[in-house]
Amino acid sequence: MNSLIRYTSRCLRFGVASSLFGQAEGRMWTASTRLLCATSDLQKDLGEMVKKDKVVVFMKGTPEQPLCGFSNAVVQILRMHGVDEYAAYNVLADEQLREGVKAFSNWPTIPQVYFNGEFVGGCDILLQMHQNGDLVEELKKLGVQSALLDAEKDSK
Repeated sequence: MNSLIRYTSRCLRFGVASSLFGQAEGRMWTASTRLLCATSDLQKDLGEMVKKDKVVVFMKGTPEQPLCGFSNAVVQILRMHGVDEYAAYNVLADEQLREGVKAFSNWPTIPQVYFNGEFVGGCDILLQMHQNGDLVEELKKLGVQSALLDAEKDSK
């Protein structure tokens, strides 16, 4: 009963469970309430996580040890541009985070990159932005000078 009260109060705080209670054959059901509450909390947390830092990456592994080629490519692209300070979240450490971020962005794959709380895309999009110069411009909007611009100036 305590868990029902705890979940209910958490859901009501976020306006999720106002009409989720019901009874079937004399038994109260709460499974969908728990699922919606957990989902609601995770979506709220993800919204805060992506806004916390200028650059946020949800990836497999860590920047020091990426555990998939696509995550490694994102780390390398950011490194080429001199972006060393960013929040990185290892989705392999938390299945709920892994599935939650996919639902949050409505994007089915990992890695996922966010700039100033806005979803940018995955590895393919970041690579395309790198190749066509858009990444330099987007980083400039964040107040980040791309290291590639510095290297270009030094070579002239």
